[in-house]
Amino acid sequence: MTEKTPRATAPMLPGAPANGRRRGGAPSRPDRLYLLFWFFGSILVAFLVVPLVALALSQSWPNFAAVARMADVDQAIALSLEGAFLSATLAALAGVPLAYALARTAFPGKSLIAALIDLPLAVPHTVAGIALLMVFGRHGVFGEPLQTLVGLKFWGTIAGIVVAMLFVSAPYTVNAARIGFEAVDPRLEKIARTLGLGPWRTFLRITLPLARASIMTGVTLTYARSISEFGAVVILVYYPMTAPVLVYELFLRFGLDQASAAAVLLLAVSLALFLILRALARAAPGRANR
Repeated sequence: MTEKTPRATAPMLPGAPANGRRRGGAPSRPDRLYLLFWFFGSILVAFLVVPLVALALSQSWPNFAAVARMADVDQAIALSLEGAFLSATLAALAGVPLAYALARTAFPGKSLIAALIDLPLAVPHTVAGIALLMVFGRHGVFGEPLQTLVGLKFWGTIAGIVVAMLFVSAPYTVNAARIGFEAVDPRLEKIARTLGLGPWRTFLRITLPLARASIMTGVTLTYARSISEFGAVVILVYYPMTAPVLVYELFLRFGLDQASAAAVLLLAVSLALFLILRALARAAPGRANR
């Protein structure tokens, strides 16, 4: 007759109730730590939400409806959405390969390149607009020859709007995608290669799907940041006016009433799109596998 070997049990922390319950079988209350964190977190949430709610509640329906019917306002919002879409697309096409290279390779100057990518996040956007003007303006390094050779100009066109938006928002896509690629176990790629997949098929079928949620998050942030860009756009382009530039123009010409109504309309459109894009990012496959 053999003796039964007792099962190994995990050590209990001092004072910790078994099965996550207090003595007597009652469910444990929320930890005070979480309650304290939620209290301070709610202060920050209120700080972010209250000004936006106050802006929305300050509007009268007749004034809001009148501004919403203005053709200039509709065109400016449409132009902002179009420019942001093009900016996010370019950021994804160029930023995702760069992010993968940064996540999977080591080389001298890697930290410098990462710092340069983050630099637009720290530079005042009016400074960014002046820098872009030196490169893409009428007499800029690229602006003048591109206009002469192919007729492409960046002042007074959507091309300049996209350039300004892309400069200030691309780091979001690169950083989020890099974090997503770093979270993918390199051993999965090696196993795929040993099973006969080439580097391209491994990237497209293994790595990219697993990092898709992070990439979508980065593209969403790029899109949202592009819609709200003002400083770089107003210096490099100004006309045609995007929604933020038009809000500023309405404020200078007509005061706070029309400007705030246009701001609320832009806020509502941006919030709806942001919620849709965030939902798509959460639904991306591979999120639960990381």
